[in-house]
Amino acid sequence: MKIKSINFTVLLLICFALFTQYTSMAQTITREQFRDSVQKLPYFSIHKDNYFVTGIPTNREINGSSADAKYQVSFKQIITRDKLPWDTYLFLTYTQKAFWNIYEDSFPFRDINFNPSLSLGKPIFNKNEELKGLAVAAFDHESNGRDSISSRSWNRITFSYVTRIFKHTTANFEFWVPFQYKEGNSDILEYTGLGEINIEHELKPDKLYFTLMVRKGLNFEANGTFRPRIYFNPFKKNRSNQYFMLEWYLGQAEGLLNYKESQSMIRIGYVIKTNEFSFFR
Repeated sequence: MKIKSINFTVLLLICFALFTQYTSMAQTITREQFRDSVQKLPYFSIHKDNYFVTGIPTNREINGSSADAKYQVSFKQIITRDKLPWDTYLFLTYTQKAFWNIYEDSFPFRDINFNPSLSLGKPIFNKNEELKGLAVAAFDHESNGRDSISSRSWNRITFSYVTRIFKHTTANFEFWVPFQYKEGNSDILEYTGLGEINIEHELKPDKLYFTLMVRKGLNFEANGTFRPRIYFNPFKKNRSNQYFMLEWYLGQAEGLLNYKESQSMIRIGYVIKTNEFSFFR
């Protein structure tokens, strides 16, 4: 299945235009407030969303093999909260994502992806000493831990920039430089591209959020990813950042093992949502 109904190039251009037009918006956090916030952060915390979701395909027959569960565990360890040269901070991250065929008799794991990284973050301030964005450079390794013809892995240097583009909307722009990826998945960039855009809009504080992730593969075909999510918190108090999440994954490279396979999966489940970029809310 090709995603012919979605013009990823147009989406990327629109998002980039929004980025260049609105990143000059002033932020409300000063340099001193940011430093104080960093000192109060725990050394060990959530990195990306931690979730368990399950769902069904919309582009093929629904059965015990095509329906599945997906879960993710992700955390971050700050190595030092004292700023390094050039006003930077060093931290480690680890993310593990698994695809679990829970509707088959033996409950097999179809694919597990491991993604450790070493990252260097730098806050960006405007001329009024207000926080404008967060820039991160990271060394990323991702693999599925298998051998022989099922082995998949790639390394990349990733550059990202997070900023607020509207009053209740943040954007994370990522670009990566891949290396050592030819063995086992030499054409993976045709499906992952060289970057992605993540947009998050706060519909109701601590209650309702909408996010969108977009990628475009390095080819003239409609390979890439379009992944909207809705987060809803039904609880009166949300001290643990717990939500229910509805996700639609449309595209390729959801997992490493079958990165060429086109997916259209609707899933719903429980998530502990990351608040890593709550500075911009």
